[in-house]
Amino acid sequence: MVTDFLRSVVLAVAAGAALTALAPAATADSGTEVFPGMEIRQGSTVCTLGFVDPVARIAFSAGHCRGDGRVTDRTGRFIGVVSVARDNTPDGTIVRTDQVISDYQTITLASDVTISTVLPGGRRLVVDPGAQIAPGQPICHFGVVTGESCGTVERINNGWFTMHNGVVSRKGDSGGPVYTLADNGTAVIAGLFNSTWGDLPAAVSWQSTSQQAQADTVATGTIVDVAATDTQPSTN
Repeated sequence: MVTDFLRSVVLAVAAGAALTALAPAATADSGTEVFPGMEIRQGSTVCTLGFVDPVARIAFSAGHCRGDGRVTDRTGRFIGVVSVARDNTPDGTIVRTDQVISDYQTITLASDVTISTVLPGGRRLVVDPGAQIAPGQPICHFGVVTGESCGTVERINNGWFTMHNGVVSRKGDSGGPVYTLADNGTAVIAGLFNSTWGDLPAAVSWQSTSQQAQADTVATGTIVDVAATDTQPSTN
C-alpha cells in the first residue's frame, strides 16, 4: 500500500552493503592512485570510495564501513586514515521515510598518493552546489561489486533518497558515488550509497553529507568546504 510506504519501508540488507573479506597487510606505496569508485579496505571490511576532494586531499565513503583507522586499496597499499565518521543507519527491519540518516566518513589521504577525480567509466566526478534531484530524474550509482548501474530517483526522503528502474547494489558497494550525468561529459555527485531498503537502493544526499561534514570538521578544528571544490571539467 502507498500509505504504508509513506510511513516505512522494509530493510532487505541491514546496515548497508559492506562486504567482509580477508584484507592483506597494508604497506605504503608512493604513487598509489586514489579515485572515486575504487575499492577500499578497512580491516576486514570492503567498501567503495565515493568522492575525492583534490584540494583538501580528503575522500568520502560510508560511515557504516567502520573498520580501523587505516584505509588501503584492494591490494593492501595504504592510502590514508579515517578522520571523521558518522553513522546512525537504523538497525532492525524498518526505517521511516521521515528519519534523518547520517552515514559518511572522511579519509585524510596520505601525502604520497596520487589523486584523480575520474570515475572508472571515464567521467570526472564534480560538485555542483546548485544541483537538485527530484523523483523520476535519471540517476546512476557505481559500486566495486556491481559496477555502474543507472535508473531513476524513486522518492526523496529526509536527507536521503531511494532509487529504482535499474539501479542495483550488492555487499561491497557501500559508500559508492551516486550521481547524475551532465551534458558536458561530467558526473555530478548526488549522494553516497547507504543501503537497500526493501527492494530499493538508497543513498544519503550529498547536500546532507557535505553539510554534516562541514559541521563535524569545524567542531574538530579542521574546516573542509566541500561545496567549494572545483566543478569545471578537466582539460586533460
